[in-house]
Amino acid sequence: MLSLIPTPIGNIGDISLRAIELLSEADTLLCEDTRVTKKLIHILKERYNTVFKENQNFISLHSHNEKEFIAKVEPDFFNENVVYASDAGMPGVSDPGQALVKYAQENGVLYDVLPGANAVLTAFVASGFVETKMLFWGFLPHKGKDRESSLNGALNSGFTTILYESPHRLEKLLNELLHVEPNRKIFIAKELTKKYQKYVFGNAQECLSKLDKNFRGEWVVVLEASAAHNVSAISQKDILELDLPKKTQAKLISKITGENTKACYQRLLSLD
Repeated sequence: MLSLIPTPIGNIGDISLRAIELLSEADTLLCEDTRVTKKLIHILKERYNTVFKENQNFISLHSHNEKEFIAKVEPDFFNENVVYASDAGMPGVSDPGQALVKYAQENGVLYDVLPGANAVLTAFVASGFVETKMLFWGFLPHKGKDRESSLNGALNSGFTTILYESPHRLEKLLNELLHVEPNRKIFIAKELTKKYQKYVFGNAQECLSKLDKNFRGEWVVVLEASAAHNVSAISQKDILELDLPKKTQAKLISKITGENTKACYQRLLSLD
């Protein structure tokens, strides 16, 4: 059986009893980083006197080797207790895991996913934004038109939208928001559940002033849903029905959805 286990995003006390039980009974642990998982297990042994099965097998499984691993693994590999643990948070949420679930579904492998700590929902609830429909956007592209298009899509999604951002680009993001949406309310959470957890709320200028160049740490940015957002009267289906070149269709679709134009163009080509 395959079990996907969320691990604490900061505070070790957030791990669940079920997660401890499955980790301790695992024959094989698939780990985003074996060093991180072994450190977690060491803490559980020391702090909670947890007894772990002897001779557990640790296998590295991360975004760079996930496809290769899945292409080679046989279904009977999961006849024993196999656990997948990401470094922190929920597997499959900006971490590997979804491809494993897909493999299990397609190959008749019994699997389970435990609920637990994740930065997305924690930041969403902490934001206080009352629009309860939310959209997880993940990381923006690093630069260029792709970043501009993606940010535009996030800002005009019509939902409370949650972004991840690195400490190296947080100031850049706030300055971008200051330029395109100076009055949009933002909630920023730093180092969730950790010792230096910090909440910052306001528009882009207010957040920049409160942070005062202190951008170290892991960040989650929550954008309040735009009150002025209107759902486009033109749909992707409408555009596809027009007698237009694929490149033109892709540009129009990207305008109303925020999807990357090149990626949209390739997707349209695959529809033929």
